[in-house]
Amino acid sequence: MGSSSKPSVTVIVPALNEAENISPLLAELSAKLPGDYEVVIVDDGSTDRTYETAVAAQSQYQFLTVLRHRVNLGKTAAIVTGIEKAQGEFVSVFDADLQFRTEDVVAQVEKLREGWDLVAGRKQGKYEKRVVSSIYNWLARKMFGIKVHDINALKTFRREVLEGVSLRKDWHRYIVPLAAARGFRITEIPVALRPRRFGEAKYSGRTRILVGLFDLVAVAFQLTFMRKPLLYFGVLGTGALGLGLLVGLLAVILRLAGHGFRPLLYLVILLVVAGLVLFAAGFLGESLAGITDRLDRLERLARTRKQSGTEGTNGTKGSD
Repeated sequence: MGSSSKPSVTVIVPALNEAENISPLLAELSAKLPGDYEVVIVDDGSTDRTYETAVAAQSQYQFLTVLRHRVNLGKTAAIVTGIEKAQGEFVSVFDADLQFRTEDVVAQVEKLREGWDLVAGRKQGKYEKRVVSSIYNWLARKMFGIKVHDINALKTFRREVLEGVSLRKDWHRYIVPLAAARGFRITEIPVALRPRRFGEAKYSGRTRILVGLFDLVAVAFQLTFMRKPLLYFGVLGTGALGLGLLVGLLAVILRLAGHGFRPLLYLVILLVVAGLVLFAAGFLGESLAGITDRLDRLERLARTRKQSGTEGTNGTKGSD
């Protein structure tokens, strides 16, 4: 693999303490990727020799670019850093632990060339947390209305998929629903899952499950409520005010009949205040949505000007 022309595909490899995997990773990528590929390894604050090993390999692999975070910022930040240096029209996120096959990257790129915007992998083989993963992906399908069975496996996409999308920490797991929300065409193909050769898994533990569920709800909130905040909060606020009015009428009728019931008064106050708070939240959400839309337009304008006025370079020897 290797070409002097601009690569059409960029393989981004986030790496955290993967020094033992760097050499076999690059050997496999070099042997099995076609000539129009480049590889961008992003060392995410490793405490071993991941960065040094990758930089030393640049003299052997001309397709390789190595970038570095001085501290661990997370996989999402590593992907964003890699995309900023990527030259390819297509981008694949490939884990450094070699649990996915290079052949599946090539297969996903071929699907993109057929006209798809994002190709997700559906893991085949034994792996830990299968039950948790199944529940998590089932919730994602229901909440986002997508047909993809695995939103957090190997995936390859057109770089425009992530242009204009703000990825918060750990939101790399939601690239698929974020792309679907923007109308991109998505498909999936089976991908083989291999056992880890060296090192330890970076994303395990019960805490990660809880964080994933909260992030799932946060993304769903961004893609639903924040699109039309006043509509959602206004409906809830109208319901609360309407119910407060009905309870208030009931309290007046009971009072006229000589049956004063103080808890009903408290309930009326609670419902009315809740309704007003929900309306206020809706108006605040509309203001934030308006600001977000303006920032998105400015980002798109700045990106367009940058792309038209600059050309990418390859072979960076290191970056902090």
